[in-house]
Amino acid sequence: MRLSQALRASLLLGKCLPTVKSNCSRFSVKRYVYDDYLHTYFPKFTVMYAHDPDKICKTGDIVLIEELPQKLTTLITHKVNKVVYPLGDITDPITGKKVVGLRVDLGKVAYRDFYKELYELYGKNPQRKFDYKKAPRRGWQEDKKDFTHRESYIRYHEFDDDDQPYAVYK
Repeated sequence: MRLSQALRASLLLGKCLPTVKSNCSRFSVKRYVYDDYLHTYFPKFTVMYAHDPDKICKTGDIVLIEELPQKLTTLITHKVNKVVYPLGDITDPITGKKVVGLRVDLGKVAYRDFYKELYELYGKNPQRKFDYKKAPRRGWQEDKKDFTHRESYIRYHEFDDDDQPYAVYK
C-alpha cells in the first residue's frame, strides 16, 4: 500500500499528540510499509491533523478519525469521529477484558483478571498498592498536575522571567 492510498483511507486509528493549534488535534497514525528487499512489513508513522472543535480527545487517547469530504486547510484533512480508548483504559476488542499490559515472561497480554487470580492464589503483594476499583477516573487532576485541557502555545526560549505554565517548548 502506498502512502497516498493510506492517507486516503476514510477511517484511520491514531494516537492523539499535543498541539498548539486551535480547533484541531494532532495524531500519529501507524501504517505498515512493505520492503521488497527483505520481504517484510515495517511500521511507519504519519502525523496528521484532524478537526476537533469540541476538544473531545486528550493527549494519549486512541481515536478514530474520519476523512473530510473537503479539506478545511492544507493541514486539516480529517475530523475526529470518536474516542476509542482513553489513555490508560485499554479494552481488548475480542474478549472485552481490560488490559494491564504485555507480560514479556509469558509472551502474551496480561488482563486485570490475571492479576486478580494471582492475588487470590498467592496473596496481595504489599508493594503493589494500586487498585483499579478504587482508582479515580482520568481527568481528576485537571488544573493540579494535568494541564492537557488548557490552551497551549509555543515558547521559543527559556530565559523569560515571567511564568508560562502552559507553554510547549519549540
